[in-house]
Amino acid sequence: MASLRKLLERRKKRVRLALKKRAKGRPRLSVFRSSKHIYAQVINDADGKTVAAASTLEKDLKSSLKTGADTEAAKAVGKLVAERAKGAGVNDVIFDRGSYLFHGRVKALADAAREGGLNF
Repeated sequence: MASLRKLLERRKKRVRLALKKRAKGRPRLSVFRSSKHIYAQVINDADGKTVAAASTLEKDLKSSLKTGADTEAAKAVGKLVAERAKGAGVNDVIFDRGSYLFHGRVKALADAAREGGLNF
């Protein structure tokens, strides 16, 4: 039986392959979730550059949040990354959940990014 790490790595590769097929030149909104924080980046894969990023480690968010590991923190990061991406001229992205299920904090971040004006 494969270890959990290998299974998660396989899921991440499967998700990224499907994204590359459907992306059509759009940047991707990539999410990383740890036990204490959540991070989001808008990455332009054609150039290999990060267009916008946000996380719960930033001072203005960290001071206003109770913890960086709940859905309220994910919503705040989603709104902030959407605002920064719109400022950089990015309106359409493709959502990259990585190896995480679209549930809980990941879903809250995605919904907040949609409310912030990103289309995916």
